[in-house]
Amino acid sequence: MFVVLGAAFAVGALGYELGDLLDMGPGYVPLVLGLVLALLGAICVVKAYVAPDTPGGTSPGTPSSEEDDGAAVDQPDLRPLAGLEWRPVVAIAGAIVFFALTVDGLGVIPSTFGAVLLAALARDGVSWRRTLVIAVGLTALCWAVFVLALQLRLPLFGDWLGG
Repeated sequence: MFVVLGAAFAVGALGYELGDLLDMGPGYVPLVLGLVLALLGAICVVKAYVAPDTPGGTSPGTPSSEEDDGAAVDQPDLRPLAGLEWRPVVAIAGAIVFFALTVDGLGVIPSTFGAVLLAALARDGVSWRRTLVIAVGLTALCWAVFVLALQLRLPLFGDWLGG
């Protein structure tokens, strides 16, 4: 995923003027970041296939089978997504998609707040009081950084809320 996204950003950046290191154009930073992301993704893929097994020659958490003499022998689980926990993946991806689809219509403040609440669903046993405090804090931080400090012209409350 990192390789594909990084390559896509790098290719997209080629449509802009690149400039050079001392006089960067608008495509320079996206090109470099896209290439770095693709490189990191490639390193992760290589490391996943080259990394040595854990002691005993199996992956942690794999089921074991019994041999004829009754001794347990661990067998590696060869399914590529066997150990993946889907709840965090879906919750975090859903939070990102929610933010992307609603930031224009709802505005920065409600979209950030909602995305944090959705991301909190990634873990079991999360206190809703703590989640609300974190959501308020991150929303305030986003407002301070992007609207106040960087002076981006983002709507605080969008058209869907009459803003």
